[in-house]
Amino acid sequence: MKRRRFLAAGASVPLLAGCLGGDDGDSTNTDTTTGTAETTTDTTADGQGSSPRGIYVQPFVENMLMAGTASDGDYRFGVFYTFPHQFWTVTGTERSEHPRTNEQTMHLMASVWDPETGTVLPDTGLSVEITKGGDLVSEEVIYPMFSQRMGFHYGANFELDGNGTYDVTVSVGGMSTRRTGVFEGQFGEPASATVPLELNDRKREQLTTQEIDAAGEPGAVKPMDMDMVPLGRAAAPEDLPGTVRGESRADGVRYVVTTLSDDRFGDGTYVAVSARTRYNALLVPEMGLSGTVERDGEPVYEGAFERTLDPELDYHYGALVDGVESGDTLTLSVDVPPQVARHQGYETAFIGTPSVDIQL
Repeated sequence: MKRRRFLAAGASVPLLAGCLGGDDGDSTNTDTTTGTAETTTDTTADGQGSSPRGIYVQPFVENMLMAGTASDGDYRFGVFYTFPHQFWTVTGTERSEHPRTNEQTMHLMASVWDPETGTVLPDTGLSVEITKGGDLVSEEVIYPMFSQRMGFHYGANFELDGNGTYDVTVSVGGMSTRRTGVFEGQFGEPASATVPLELNDRKREQLTTQEIDAAGEPGAVKPMDMDMVPLGRAAAPEDLPGTVRGESRADGVRYVVTTLSDDRFGDGTYVAVSARTRYNALLVPEMGLSGTVERDGEPVYEGAFERTLDPELDYHYGALVDGVESGDTLTLSVDVPPQVARHQGYETAFIGTPSVDIQL
């Protein structure tokens, strides 16, 4: 059954599928830009057939409705919803499909950011409690997620108790990611905020879907343009602080490397790797990244590039090195792929990412 038929069925049918435009590098939009890339298929990806491997244009786009925003402590929260839909979680290098069902009412999403800088905050751990008239409807930890329209966010499908007003309480446990600069000491404490969500026939009718002619081709749809909520977009290379040394791309991830000398990182040369998607420059979080800096064939650094949140560099992967010289080679390797759930268009990407060499 096509999604349009579900929508036409009215309020007696649960809301249906899909997550919900910004440019750097190979940018795309709902008009979509296609590229030359992966052409193999993954026969486990979609109940409607096999999916292309790597980043591909998702089959459709849908709008979403904002329930509202609220603040607590260092955090600002946004709560949204749209049709329930299929997604895939990732544990290590293994994917698990979470199909939509007719019993599900909506796909509930939450974003968390720093209200002062608009910096999106991954790695917080986020749970949702939904009540109606004081009675508990659902309570669970929801998944860190990645989609072409929203970039990084948290989300899950929920079954609600019909129309009415719900209270959605979102809670975070605090970031484990290293923070530097003015972010040091922030975002480490738990926080929670409650947003009311009104579900009725009029709200249901406001949700729409649009199929995409370029579905399945290499590329991506344009991220949403939301005034009230920031997206996790990477800065253009020329806007990064420090000395931009080079860049490379592998498996849909575009690495841009810059070096800085600043006391907030320690005594030495700080090598920062800004990892963003090939299309639309969405920041890629929650990877395990390591690297080797070689000079004249000899390693001058071997080790982890630590996940770090910095007010100037945003979310990135960094290592302190005892000096970097022109002509050094940086080899980056993904030890653990991004541990985030994926929406259609990303479900086969960022797994098995090959190593890359970047001339510094």
